[in-house]
Amino acid sequence: MGTRLKVLRTFKALHRTRMTVFKDDDRALTAARLKINEEFKKNKNEISEENIQEMIKMGRAVETILRENVVQAEHVGENKLLLRPRESLLLENVPYCDSPRKKA
Repeated sequence: MGTRLKVLRTFKALHRTRMTVFKDDDRALTAARLKINEEFKKNKNEISEENIQEMIKMGRAVETILRENVVQAEHVGENKLLLRPRESLLLENVPYCDSPRKKA
């Protein structure tokens, strides 16, 4: 796959993730859009293949961190926050077990 295509896929993935992570938060959506666009514009004239691959790798890592670690919270009162986790962040509740499992 061409480098240009990889860069465009990373760009699109970051923007799609931004839309789901910061859903209903116009201020965060705008700030994230501006930052993503700024970083890609700043490096648009890069010609070193190694640097481009490193930046693609970093963009993918950022996208993963946003998707897996960011949770929306809203102030609902003094010293109170309302968390709005996305469906993808909710995990099955696995009960704790003191004894280790036997390997099959």
